[in-house]
This record gives sequence, structure tokens and C-alpha cells, in this order.
Amino acid sequence: MTAYTLKQASELLQAKKISAVELAQEYLAAIDAKNPAINGYITLDKEKTLAEAKAADARIAAGNATALTGVPVAYKDIFCQTGWRSACSSKMLDNFVSPYTATVVQNLLDAGMVTLGRTNMDEFAMGSTNETSFYGATKNPWNLANVPGGSSGGSAAVVAARLAPAALGSDTGGSIRQPASHCGITGIKPTYGIVSRFGMVAYASSFDQAGPMAQTAEDCAILLNSMAGFDTHDSTSLEREKEDYTRDLNQPLKGLKVGLPKEYFGAGNSADVQTALQNTIDLLKAQGAEMVDVSLPQTELSIPAYYVLASAEASTNLSRYDGVRYGHRAAQFGDLEEMYSNTRAEGFGSEVKRRIMIGTYVLSHGYYDAYYLKAQKLRRLVANDFQTALQQCDVILAPAAPTTAPKLGSDIHDPVQMYLSDIYTIAVNLAGLPALALPAGFGSDGLPVGVQLIGNYFAEAKILGVAHQMQLNSDWHSKMPV
Repeated sequence: MTAYTLKQASELLQAKKISAVELAQEYLAAIDAKNPAINGYITLDKEKTLAEAKAADARIAAGNATALTGVPVAYKDIFCQTGWRSACSSKMLDNFVSPYTATVVQNLLDAGMVTLGRTNMDEFAMGSTNETSFYGATKNPWNLANVPGGSSGGSAAVVAARLAPAALGSDTGGSIRQPASHCGITGIKPTYGIVSRFGMVAYASSFDQAGPMAQTAEDCAILLNSMAGFDTHDSTSLEREKEDYTRDLNQPLKGLKVGLPKEYFGAGNSADVQTALQNTIDLLKAQGAEMVDVSLPQTELSIPAYYVLASAEASTNLSRYDGVRYGHRAAQFGDLEEMYSNTRAEGFGSEVKRRIMIGTYVLSHGYYDAYYLKAQKLRRLVANDFQTALQQCDVILAPAAPTTAPKLGSDIHDPVQMYLSDIYTIAVNLAGLPALALPAGFGSDGLPVGVQLIGNYFAEAKILGVAHQMQLNSDWHSKMPV
């Protein structure tokens, strides 16, 4: 009963074939039944959810509803909302109830969307498997022995399991696109700066970007219309004219130039991923698109550049968690310095501590020039590579991950292997470009395989349109786990 796309749910509500309260109750019942096995939601408040749904019904009855009024949505635990716990899946913030609301959440509340709850994630968005959460790992709905990807694994899992028609995630190094690929849904990381970061708990401020996750590209476009916009509370927010991200959904693909970067089509991909890429190429060619060979020569250097820069920013951002103002405080300490150290030792998990240590090291005297500044220079080279490639094509096709979803526990004890799983997503964040992941088939293990479409700055409407046309001519996105 909850297998609606966002658009289908919207149409049912607008036609008054179902009320917002009835729709919310359907999802809450499905969550009660399925979430204990998946662990996708970590915070629920049925009273608040039904109160929002009741207000949405009143708005629909009054005739001043939007296309999103009454449609349920889930939020990654990184987004603040007044009266809701926003823990970032960390012991450090386990008792933090937000006194304010993130701008992107407020935008969706203003549109009339109904909050279902907070979804599980890697602690402070640091991880690629959703196993670093203080609240335990999220399971992949397609096979509970596998990870859903990370760090927005909870959001991807609840959409895939049809426990929400849509969810918000955040993407710092691929954290929307990689779990979307592993769970067989669609997710887009917009151009850096077009969606406000105010009220989104910071990991790496020059990388973090919120984005929608849903079953289809059309759903993501509808959501992005309400999410995007200039925000005076965010110094990195871009002041631009309002866009309609659905405008290219009906554009045919004839004549579209699709770039195939040679660095992304090598032996590092599993056979399942290679098959999915070929399926996608065949699908695009059948619709009149033209394939163009391009090169992104700095690809293999993007991982070390990213982990130097992101860890440095994490080290700075997480210094605010000291046990003084809010969040966890150690019970035993002798002086102020010991309170800081004990609080952080108890409050942060091992992956967060690892990245803080790396970040502090590369920012320290004697190493700043050797590591941090060189990584910043490499970041510019990565961005230049994309600009050169995008002069030859309209969009770039790439894998979203080198394999299908790994088994639980297989990568969590090998940080380097976990970092390498982001090889195809990180460069996009270094450059600040938009990129979308969408389903492209299934592996021999029965797990979904996704690919990504990368566009130039502010080309969200274009890549959403390409993905929509692909989904009109395929059914991978409509499959759901049993």
C-alpha cells in the first residue's frame, strides 16, 4: 500500500482519493512492520507526524495546497528541525533536540510536506557503509546481510523499502549517490551552493550539499524545486534566479553527447557494474544519444586530495563538541582539559576520531603546506579536468560505485578499502558539480547496480531530464525488494 512514487502520492492527495492523515498512517504502519529489521529510521514521533498531516488536510481543503502538500518525507539525521532529535547518529548528540529548523527542511514544511522521522546514517556522515552509526547499522532492504551504502544509507533504505516516498540526504563525497546505487533508487547531489546548508550539521563545509532521494528522477526534480533557493543564513548559498528543475523532463535525447571517461571504465569495476554501464550505453544510444570518449586524468588522485581536505574541515567543525555548550559531557573529569578529552573520547566513534586525527595532522605546523595546500591545488586540477571534458559533451556517464553493496562487516575494519569505494563519486564533490545516481540493472547477487550522470554547474535540469527519459524507457527504478 505504500509503493507510491512522490508524484503518485501527490496526485492521490490532490484528487482527494486519500487524505494526508490516511497516507501518513499507511506509512507509519509500514514502518512499524518493516523498520525493526532494516533499522532505517532512528527517530519517530507519530504525534508530530499526524499533526502535520492534519494541518496538510486543512490546507488542501482550503484550496491553497502545493504539489507537495500532505506528501510524507524522511530526513537524514543530519538535518535540524525544531522539537526533533538531531543526533547525527552519534553518542555526542544523542540528547540534542534542535531549537531551530534547517532552511531546506523549512522549505519543505512551507510546501506542506509531512515529516515521517529521522533516518540512520554514518556518524557525522563519515563512512560509506552506514555501519559507523551509534544506533547500529542500517541493512540493505534487498538483502539484510548487505550494507545500504553511506553515509545517507538510512534515507536510501527507507525509500527502497517503500517506507517513504522520498527522503533527504547529504552528499560530501558521494553520500547520496553511492547508497542510491546500492539500494536501487534515484538521488541527486546538486551544484554546491544552490541548496542551503543552514541547519545541516557540518562535516566538511566546502563539500557538504543536501539533495533529494526518491524512486524516480521526476520525483527528485519536483522536490528540488522546493528545496533550492538563496538563503541569507548560509554564507555559501548562491543568489540566483529561481529555476524549474522539471523543465527538461520531456526533452528527447536525440543528439545528446554523453562523455565516457576512460579512467572510469577500467578493470577496477566488477562484471556487474560493467554490464550495467553497457546496458545504460545501449539505452542511451537507442534514444539517439551519441557517445564521446573523454578523459579525467586526475581521477586516482581525487581520493587522497579529498581525505586530506575533508578531514581538515572535519577537525575544525567537530572542535565545537567539547561538553560545554550542548551534547554529551563526560561524567568523570578532573579539570577543563580532561573534560574535553574524556567527552570526545566517549562521544565520538572510531571513524570520526580517525578523521579528526588526520585533519589535525595535515593542518599542523610543518605539514600544512606539504599536505593541505597541495590538496587544494589538486582540487583545482580536478575541477579543470571536468571543464575540459564537459566542453566535449553534454553529460558524463560514470559508475556510482565499483561493486554492488558489500556484506556487512566486510569494509568497516579496512578504512582504506572503504575510502576506495568512493573513487567514482569524490571528484564531483571536489569540483562542486551536480551529479545524479539512478538504477541501471541488477548484479549476479540480485543486488541493484546504479550509474551516475554528471553535468556542468547548474545543469541539474539537464541531468534530471536525461535520467527521466532513461526511466521512461526502462523499469529498473520500479523494482522493489520483496
